[in-house]
Amino acid sequence: MDTTTRTRWPHVPLVVVERGGTVESVHAGSVAVVDADGRLVAGAGDPRTLAYTRSALKPLQALPFVLAGGVERYRLALHELAVICASHSGEAKHQAAVLAILGRAGLSPADLQCGAHAPLVYDACRQIPPPPPYPVVANNCSGKHAGMLACCTLNGWPIADYLDPDHPLQAAIRSAVARHTGTPEADLVRGIDGCSAPNYALPLAGLALAYARLAAPGAGGTDGPALGAIAGAMSTHPDYVSGERRGDLALMRAGRGAWIAKVGAEGVQAIGLKRQRLGIAIKIADGATRAIAPAAIGVLEALGALDDDARADLSAWASPVLHNARRTAVGRIRSCVVLDNPAPGGDAR
Repeated sequence: MDTTTRTRWPHVPLVVVERGGTVESVHAGSVAVVDADGRLVAGAGDPRTLAYTRSALKPLQALPFVLAGGVERYRLALHELAVICASHSGEAKHQAAVLAILGRAGLSPADLQCGAHAPLVYDACRQIPPPPPYPVVANNCSGKHAGMLACCTLNGWPIADYLDPDHPLQAAIRSAVARHTGTPEADLVRGIDGCSAPNYALPLAGLALAYARLAAPGAGGTDGPALGAIAGAMSTHPDYVSGERRGDLALMRAGRGAWIAKVGAEGVQAIGLKRQRLGIAIKIADGATRAIAPAAIGVLEALGALDDDARADLSAWASPVLHNARRTAVGRIRSCVVLDNPAPGGDAR
C-alpha cells in the first residue's frame, strides 16, 4: 500500500479473528444506516465510501419488471418474484422456479446469458459438486436474468442484447437505481458483474437508502407498491432469495418477516428493517465472505434490532468457531462494530 492509498483509507475494524484468545486478523470496512426519509442516522468508517453493489442491487434490477406489470402478466407467485431477486443456491426448487418464469414468458434456458457454475448448495453444505457441465438455471443469478428477459418480452424489447448497457432494459434499471439510491445517473460508476450484467458502484449510504425504501415502501413515491411487492416476496420466501445454510436465509428467518437481507460479492451486505424503517449497507474492505455475517449481526445488535429469539437464532453466525483439519476448535470470528451517530441533519446523498 503506497502513501497515497494509506492516507485515503476510509475504513475501520468491523470484525476480528481470534486464535488462542488473541486477535490474529482484522477485517475492516464501512457501514451506513439510513432512514426512509434519507437521513444518515449511524455509520462506521466512511458511510459514503464508493462501493460496487454487486448482488445487493437485485431488488432494484427487478423493479422495472414489477413496475411494468410483469408479475400480473406472467402470473408469478411470490416465490417466483423472490427468485428474481435472488442469489439462489441452485437447489431443485430454485431451478424449477426459474424454468417456470422463462416458460411463461415464452423463453428457454438458452436465452440466459449469465453463464454456468456449480450450484452454490454444494459449497453451503460442504459437499464436493459433481463434475461439469452445470445447467445455466443453476447459476445463482439465473432468476435475475429470467426476470430481465421477461421484462424484455413484456415490453417488446429485443432479447439478444439484453445485457448491453444501452439496451432499454438496462436504461430502465439504471434509472431505478439512481432514483432509489439518491445517486444521479451520471455519478453511477458502471462495471460488469460476475453474471455479465451491468452493475454500479455508488456511495454506501445510497445502497442503504434503497433498502430503507424497500423496508418502508411508502417512502418510495409512485414506486412504493412495486417496492412493497418485492420486499414482501423476499421476506415471505427467503429460502428462494438465498438457500439452506446461507447467511441471507438465516438473517431473514431470524427477522421473522420484518427484515429484508441481500448479500453481494466482495463483502457487501444490505438489510432493510421494516419496523424501524431503516436501511443498512455494509462493505467489508477486503471482500472477505467470512466477515459479512458477524459484521451484519454486530450492526443489528448496535441498533437494538435483536431480541432474544433472533439473537439465539443467529448465535452461530455471529461468532463462528474456527476448526483445524482435525476439527479441533482453534479460534473464532466476532464483530467489533462500533457505530457513530453523524451530525444532525446529515443525509444519505
